[in-house]
Order: sequence, then structure tokens, then C-alpha cells
Amino acid sequence: MPLLIVAIGIVLLLVLITGFKLNTFVSLIIVSFIVALALGMPLEEVVTSIEGGLGGTLGHIALIFGLGAMLGRLIADAGGAQRIAMTLINKFGEKRIQWAVVAASFIVGIALFFEVGLVLLIPIVFTIAKASKVSILHLGIPMAAALLATHSFLPPHPGPTAIAGEYGADLGVVLLYGIIIAIPTVILAGPLYTKLAKKMVPNAFNKEGNIDSLGEQKAFKLEETPGFGISVLTSMFPVLLMAIATILDMVQKSIGFEDNLFIEIVRLIGNPSTAMLLSILLAFYTMGTARNIPIKEVMNSCTSSITAIGMMLLIIGGGGAFKQVLINGGVGDYVAELFTGTAMSPIILAWLVAAILRVSLGSATVAAISTAGLVIPMLAQYDVNLALVTLATGAGSAICSHVNDAGFWMIKEYFGLSMKETFSTWTVLSTITSVAGLGFVLLLEASLTLSIAVIVVISAVAIYFGVVARSTDKVNALEIDIKS
Repeated sequence: MPLLIVAIGIVLLLVLITGFKLNTFVSLIIVSFIVALALGMPLEEVVTSIEGGLGGTLGHIALIFGLGAMLGRLIADAGGAQRIAMTLINKFGEKRIQWAVVAASFIVGIALFFEVGLVLLIPIVFTIAKASKVSILHLGIPMAAALLATHSFLPPHPGPTAIAGEYGADLGVVLLYGIIIAIPTVILAGPLYTKLAKKMVPNAFNKEGNIDSLGEQKAFKLEETPGFGISVLTSMFPVLLMAIATILDMVQKSIGFEDNLFIEIVRLIGNPSTAMLLSILLAFYTMGTARNIPIKEVMNSCTSSITAIGMMLLIIGGGGAFKQVLINGGVGDYVAELFTGTAMSPIILAWLVAAILRVSLGSATVAAISTAGLVIPMLAQYDVNLALVTLATGAGSAICSHVNDAGFWMIKEYFGLSMKETFSTWTVLSTITSVAGLGFVLLLEASLTLSIAVIVVISAVAIYFGVVARSTDKVNALEIDIKS
């Protein structure tokens, strides 16, 4: 019954959003109430669960998400994103133009959320494709693959950030592992898949596309934009701070030295919230003050970025409310009991649940957060790396983007594709990202397990030989004493 109630709730959510065209946030709250009552929750606990889920989710990610949106907008409005893209394209040359687009989209994608990155980079892709006399889709697929991978795997994007908070995973570790997984995934779903797509739907690569709906784009002369180095540094600054703190923590755990003031300071600076705050302060200078841009204009960029993500924050909160209802209503415990004694990895289960919800609901972020409500109670039974479960959930939430996902229609309209061509390019690309992401998560889990095993064996051997050596020394000393 609990799973049947959840299934009915998901169908109802789908009907409200796609059939009645209700706002996603409102639909999530309505369904949360209905599912809570259907699960038999005490009436006095229904509102408390919904409020607790909404507040708990937003309380963790609102600061990171909000500052991340500001950072991305400042870099875009100052021309930093354009500088990164144009410089890399010039450096790579026409023969390796795809790889230049991948690199630029990946760097920009870390700072910019998916939809913003798409809107910002598509005009650049169109311009470069026309100048290089190549198909816009030849560059568009690698660009979309890089943006989708960063959206699915890397903080401060909403999905990975929210899920890491729900699972209790270290956000720095999620970021570090996410980069390791995202790079090969982008290569598979981007440049490599483009070769196959040309054979599957050759006509799609003859389309000219249409970006008139984007309106007039803010154009920069290259000399008016910030330098390449400072643009990359500003974009990657939160990544660098979190990565340094995470690596230091890993070294500390492996070597075993105690905390000191230096480590505590690095840990504070590398905390995701602190890292984002320091990054936005850096951006105020590098993308504003240093370029003689009035502080009022800089603040206007910040304000516009928050206005743009306001509804997204509410939707994430609504997803958190639905998640909490599933936990407090006992659905998560039921799933945990259902899989007790089975050999299925929680990593695979998290991916599978997220994939089913993604196909059903369309929103990757809502699918990822809702997955937590079903998976969290199960995690207590397993000794599993929470960062890898986070990434597996992100991978599942990327799968099979189709007609109930806004990204599907954006790709279709901007690149001038038919429905069949969009399914054969974007939908397949998102599925490759999802499946490859899961594959690389499992490979990383195996390699981490192997690394730990090797360390244990080496340590055991070292200890054994150390004991033997000490014993031999004692025997030799005893022999000397006897002879004396």
C-alpha cells in the first residue's frame, strides 16, 4: 500500500503539472498534503512534516544556491563567460573546436545553472559554428553534455547540493568525486556521441536553428571583457577552496595527525557556504570594481539573479516537503524493509528510483530530492559512501529528458529540431549521461575499495615485518648476551 499511494501521488503530480498546468511548487504542496493523509499520518503532524521538509531543505542550500546564482550572473554580465569561451576556442583551433566548446562549457557550467548557461552559450555556439562553417549541432551537443553533467554532479547546482544535504554527504567530497565522474561522462555524451548522432539523424545536422526568442544578446568586444585567467579563477574559486579543504581532510584521515589552528582555518574557508561567500566577494572586485563598473550596477546583476531563481528555490523546497512526507509517513522504512537482505547496492537503488521519478516528473531536481525520502532510511543498513550515493542520485535524475522537461523544448526550439531529432539527440544524450554517470560511480566505488584494501594490506605487511624485525633484533641481542 505505501508504494501504491506514492505511485498514485506521482501520477497526480504529473496530471496537475502537465494536464492542469498548475505551478510545480503548488502541485508539490497539494500532493504532499494528499499523500500524507493517504499514508495515515496523524492530522497534527501533516503540516509540521511539510513545513519541516521545506525549511530543512532550503535551510541547507539557500545560502549556497543564492550566492552561486549571483556569482554566475556577475561572470556572465561582465563578459567573463564570453572571454573564457572565445579564448579557449582560439587556443584549440578549428580542428579541435568541439573540445574547446566542451572545456568552455564545463568551466562556465560550474558557475552557471543549466538554463542560464544554455541561454548564455548558445549565441556563442551559433557565432562560432557560422564562422567555422560547421553544423550548430556539431558544437551544440558537446555544449549541452557539459552543461548537463555539471548540473547533475557538481555543487553549487541545486540537485547535488540539496541531495548532499539530505544524505549528510560532505559537499567537498561530492564536488571532488563529481569532477572525476563528470569529465569522462562529458566525453562520452559529447564529442563521441556526436559522431554516432550524425549517422542516426544526419538531417538534424543541417538545421540552422533559431535563437530569436532569446532576444537581443549583450555583446562584448573581447578587449572589453575581463582577462581569461581572472575569469577562470573567479569561476573556479569556490571549487578550488572546497577541493583544498577536502584534500586536506583526506590527507589528515590517511596520515592521522591531529587538528590544529591551520587545519581549522582551512576547513572553515573550504566550507561550501564560506567558499561561496568569499567567491562572491572576489567577483565583486574582479568582475566589478577592478573594471570600473559602478557598485550599483554590480548589485543590479545580483538582484536579477535572485529574481530568476526565486521560483526554483520554492520548487526545491516543495520537493523537500514531499520527501519529508515520504519519510514521516513510513514509506522510506517500508522500502528499507523491502530491500533488507537483498544484494542490491544502495547506489544502484538510488539511481533507479531517481531515474523512474525523473521520467515521470520531468524535473531533475524534484526527482533527486524526492528520491531521498525513499532511500535515506535504507542507508542506515549499509556502510556506503554517501558522496557516491549523492552522485548516483544525480545521475539517475538526468536520464531520458523528454516532453515533460523544459530542457527538451529549449533544445528543440533553439536548434530547430523536429520531435524525432530532439529525441535522437538530446534525449539520448541525457540517457548516456545518466548511465555513464552510474557506471563511473560504480567504478570509483570499486577503485576506492581496492585502494583501501591495498592500504590495509601494505600496512599489515609493514607491521608484520616491523614486528619480525624487532623480534629478530631481540633474538640477536639475547644471543649476544648468552655468548657474553
